[in-house]
Amino acid sequence: MDLSMRWLADYVDCKCDTKKFCDEMTLSGSKVECFGEEGDYLSNVVVGHVVDIVPHPNSDHMFICQIDVGEDAPVQIVTGAQNVKKGDYVPAAKHKSTVLHEGKPVKITKGKLRGEPSNGMLCSLEELGLTLHDFPYAIEDGIFILGDDCDKTVGMDIKKAIGFDDTIVEFEITSNRPDCLSVTGLAREAAATFNVPVNIKEPTFKGVDGDINEIMSVEIHNADLCPRYMAGYVKNVKIGPSPRWLRERLRASGVRPINNFVDITNFVMLEYGQPMHAFDLRYVSGAKINIRNAKAGEKITTLDGQERELSEEMLVIADAEKPVAVAGVMGGEYSGIMDDTTAVVFESACFDGASVRTTAKKLGMRTDASARFEKGLDPENTYYALLRAFELVEELGCGEVVRTYIDCDKTVKKDKGVTFDPDWINGFLGTDIPAAQQEEYLTRLGFEIKDGKAYAPYYRIDIECKSDLAEEVARLYGYNNIPDTIIRGVAQAKLTRKQRFERTVTNAMLGMGVNEITTFSFISPKYFDKIRLPQDSKLRNTVVISNPLGEDTSVMRTTILPSVMEVLARNYSFRNQECYAFELGSEYLPVEGEVLPTEPERLGIGLYDSNGKLDFYTIKGMIEELFDKCGAPAYEVARPTENCTFGEVSAFHPGRVAVITAEGKELAIFGELHPETCENYGIGCRAYAAKVNIPELMELCAEQKTYKPLPKFPAATRDLSLICDDELPAAVIEKTIRDAAGSILESVTLFDIYKGQQIAEGKKSISYSLTLRSHEGTLTDDQADKTMDKVIKALAAEGAELRM
Repeated sequence: MDLSMRWLADYVDCKCDTKKFCDEMTLSGSKVECFGEEGDYLSNVVVGHVVDIVPHPNSDHMFICQIDVGEDAPVQIVTGAQNVKKGDYVPAAKHKSTVLHEGKPVKITKGKLRGEPSNGMLCSLEELGLTLHDFPYAIEDGIFILGDDCDKTVGMDIKKAIGFDDTIVEFEITSNRPDCLSVTGLAREAAATFNVPVNIKEPTFKGVDGDINEIMSVEIHNADLCPRYMAGYVKNVKIGPSPRWLRERLRASGVRPINNFVDITNFVMLEYGQPMHAFDLRYVSGAKINIRNAKAGEKITTLDGQERELSEEMLVIADAEKPVAVAGVMGGEYSGIMDDTTAVVFESACFDGASVRTTAKKLGMRTDASARFEKGLDPENTYYALLRAFELVEELGCGEVVRTYIDCDKTVKKDKGVTFDPDWINGFLGTDIPAAQQEEYLTRLGFEIKDGKAYAPYYRIDIECKSDLAEEVARLYGYNNIPDTIIRGVAQAKLTRKQRFERTVTNAMLGMGVNEITTFSFISPKYFDKIRLPQDSKLRNTVVISNPLGEDTSVMRTTILPSVMEVLARNYSFRNQECYAFELGSEYLPVEGEVLPTEPERLGIGLYDSNGKLDFYTIKGMIEELFDKCGAPAYEVARPTENCTFGEVSAFHPGRVAVITAEGKELAIFGELHPETCENYGIGCRAYAAKVNIPELMELCAEQKTYKPLPKFPAATRDLSLICDDELPAAVIEKTIRDAAGSILESVTLFDIYKGQQIAEGKKSISYSLTLRSHEGTLTDDQADKTMDKVIKALAAEGAELRM
């Protein structure tokens, strides 16, 4: 927000220089970014009076001027401008002056033009850094001739003479203070900061007789997005340039003057922070204004000449036939003021900030108006803004204001009172500010203290709770005056159960030499095809991003597998011989009837080795090691069934994939990836992957470790080689061994699987090592042999015979 110090002085006298003003305002919470003078690039340019002008003897288009610049004698300046005549007052750049040329400062020195001395230069608007919008009576290609609205004191600094000597302060306005996006808002802040009165009067106007309701009508169709809409009517309009003082205010605030009515709306927006629009009533079909949602496919050409397609969630201002403005953003092309406009309708409305922000973003048209609306404005501000526009019309004499106006007010009045507890505020701030002093601070800021509550002024929509009051007290008391207090205690932070489990998983994976990765949660829908996901898979039901960076990041992932695979593919394309990667991240699963998806945490693992060092049992061993580190209970490893809950089954090789189940819950899927999956990712060797359901695994894992004393008695080991059908799962064999051996079985380890010579077709040899131990005494050979006999008989019943 650029603030004109000259404009600020109309409301408050801070009685200090600009530097102190900026420092104090920053300390009180209104941060100043920088400040500077208008036209600071101009130097030694003064008001000159043309006392004589004659043609140049050596040129048919140049003139020799004698210019009175307030010195003992006139200075001679040669010019090629055709619009200068004797008696004119002009900007004269003297010897060693600085002006603009093509937007850059240049030095002007004495010289000769066609043999005649020239001791300076006469300046155009462009060389002063101004345009025809600043002085409409000037000509574009010629010297700027000072008009009656300029000070013609000879020798005066040109900046002062034309009102180009204002000081501009740039403020950084935070999103919670939309009231400070106005001159009056900053004036109130300055008055409170320096404890001086502020002179902001309620606007008044006389008006002429007439009933606006006989001329036009207004109807709000969506009160949620437009709680208040006010309209005023001005007849017998006279379009023309605004007076210099108004043009100066706009220019100093970074707004281009256009004509009196457009300038009035911009002036009110800057002064009160309330965006307004002026409609030419001729182009409001049916003289009816409807505030409604746009229709699907409806289009509007805005004031910038761009045709824009609207969507149904966007709010528009429409007449009886078509949209004439995008609410809170920009007016339509034919809704604006023209040179022959004779009847004007002023719009002063309050629109929902979130709606304006969404609309402006989708249409790609952020404006000064949308920047204010999206931060939130109070509906009451519309009233004062409209009255101020009426007041300015009468002050400028550019039309007749009809005394009545339309006010469609759908706002719901709320109690804005916040409990005022000085003791609580002191405790919150760590201060000892007397209650009376706190009340005085709040009163300076426009609050009313009544019955133990503080009532914020209408423009302070950010005040909601006691901590907001504490902030107001603190910034006027001075943050730098709040004493330093030693912390009396330190909160003992502890990791949550989830955090501890995540660390266990991460450390386990790192300990196995797998690299941790972090990928985007946004993926492309095409990734589902790359992992061979069926078209009817529920994992294809995704959360769609409304404003994606591109097609590759257009949906939220429902499976972590594609994210891991993209990393493997990228490493393989970089000719890395191997890649071991894992990610601990979320999947995003839509829930019917809910706005937000569920976000279950998953562990994704991906491996490849171009040298063929990996196989199915590598990834299986990693999962088993992980489960062991996490303290998982007994589990089963088996092939996926038709009812498998893992939708990614199709990404794996059908004969080399397994699912881990415990207590009826599927915890993980792992295996070798399908050759087509590898081909889709451009991986030219076997690759392996796994996915683990972290919440389900954590629920089953025991965090507390059970103490077991060291065994007192020695163990006996037995090896067991079996011949069985190739289809018989190892998990079934292991379970059979455990059930038959009973309590003296300490561990069972699979150490060999063999197919080939001496093994019949469709059969396999599978070998286990069993550790037997008794906790009651030393286990004898006879006891061990009897146990092994039980195991062999039980295995035979399952179709696994002892290999001889």
